[in-house]
Amino acid sequence: MNQEQTPQEDQTHATDGVVTEGTPQAIIEQLKGELEQLRADALRERADLDNQRKRLAREVEMARKFANERLLGDLLPLFDSMEAGLAAAAEGDPLRAGMELTLRQLHRIAEANGLLEVAPAAGDTFDPERHQAMSMIDAPGVAPGAVAQTFQKGYLLNERLLRPALVVVAKQD
Repeated sequence: MNQEQTPQEDQTHATDGVVTEGTPQAIIEQLKGELEQLRADALRERADLDNQRKRLAREVEMARKFANERLLGDLLPLFDSMEAGLAAAAEGDPLRAGMELTLRQLHRIAEANGLLEVAPAAGDTFDPERHQAMSMIDAPGVAPGAVAQTFQKGYLLNERLLRPALVVVAKQD
């Protein structure tokens, strides 16, 4: 050992291509810090990947839930037409019975795919989230601000409004 150099002095060490300077204790502390940083980085990357996986799973679920939105939306006028035809058909007509059966089957299929009817009755509370007011009228026996009449049923698809119900609202006195 050279007399000018003491064991306490800083030394330069090469470990796996990383040059560190200092006493062995300082080198150990530096390596511990780097190890903790690598662990934190790995944990952050793992959390990011987990969040990305969860986000992708939510997006796939939403796409699945609303994949039929266009088809079911296109069927709504069919429901309206069949209901109008049933309202005009005479009781006891065999054609009416067939239309009722067909409409029930269509509703069952639509409900199995997440479609629900919004058909407020007279006196029901007006819900601006699900109803669209077309006009206001004097309606004896109906509370002011409540639905007085329904022009057209509305529909929800998996709890999201597909079409609002068209209603007439009772006037305030």
